[in-house]
Amino acid sequence: MLPARHARLRVLSVFGTRPEAIKMAPVIRELERHSEVASTVCVTGQHRELLDEVLETFGIAPRHDLDVMRAGQSPTGVAAEVLRRLEPVLAEVRPDWVIVQGDTTTAAVGAGLRSHEAREPFPEEINRRIAGVVADLHLAPTERARDNLLAEGTPADAVVVTGNTVIDALALAEPAVPDGLPDEGRLVLVTAHRRESFGAPLQRICAAVREIVAAHPDVHVVFPVHPNPAVRLAAEELLAGAERVSLLPPLGYREMLGLLHRCTLVLTDSGGLQEEAPGLGKPVLVLREVTERQEAVEAGAAMLVGTDTRTVVAAAGALLESPVRYARMAQAVNPYGDGHAAERIVAALCGEPVVEWAPFAAEAA
Repeated sequence: MLPARHARLRVLSVFGTRPEAIKMAPVIRELERHSEVASTVCVTGQHRELLDEVLETFGIAPRHDLDVMRAGQSPTGVAAEVLRRLEPVLAEVRPDWVIVQGDTTTAAVGAGLRSHEAREPFPEEINRRIAGVVADLHLAPTERARDNLLAEGTPADAVVVTGNTVIDALALAEPAVPDGLPDEGRLVLVTAHRRESFGAPLQRICAAVREIVAAHPDVHVVFPVHPNPAVRLAAEELLAGAERVSLLPPLGYREMLGLLHRCTLVLTDSGGLQEEAPGLGKPVLVLREVTERQEAVEAGAAMLVGTDTRTVVAAAGALLESPVRYARMAQAVNPYGDGHAAERIVAALCGEPVVEWAPFAAEAA
């Protein structure tokens, strides 16, 4: 059941991190196209500099900025500050809908994304489950996400499969390849930043990077390094100065998008890249033991390889050395969207009929 609404639908969009901003941007842009909707944007400021870059890229001007982050703050501290500072915003806007996205402490929502392992990733999996209890409308990116919600008892009429707005975002920003990268040869994009990758797993990933470039003279690895000291110090110790390995500072969205267009292969523990890369036909090796984005694995666009050095090197080598295997992954069906997710989301918020996203049904037809 849709909530009672004002004469003009009031929608408050709340987000705090760069990944959330990227996925919310197409929805906010679509909301602004509708004269019958009053759209208000509130940011929590969890990824201050990275967040501001995305807002500028997509031309989004927040009306409210909670500015919650402080050095050394725990997830519990973030949650407490978000709740405290959001209350007066809710009182002022009096929204018909509050939209949140993702699985961070700001959102505590995942619209059906589940790894089914409470601590992998942590705290994201817990956040998703919490939000599933309180949300009135679940805008699920895929059929699998919907099925997860239904299995947890969510009413079917409270779930709409829209596709993933990250695919919409790919078409809204102009790619910009970072300077200083080779014009020839193959680029392999590597990212690793999740808590479960800290320590020995990250050391094994770095060892795999060295072996990959040693085995393939035409390959250059690009590793944008997360500023967290647990990532930065390990990457610098193990990879700084390595031949054909570029350690870059954190990149803006347009630069990361440029690397995605330019690269041959992606090795990552990032959730967002698992969704973005298939949209551009780039095979993904997922550096995790479990993933909540199983759709890409089932579609053949991604492969779950963990962090064992030998396994990662073998999987990368198989793709770099076999055009047939590479083409099979690169040409797999994109399970995440057709670029119209934001349109479906806004239609659902307005109570209009929605033709849901079903990629494999479309393939079969």
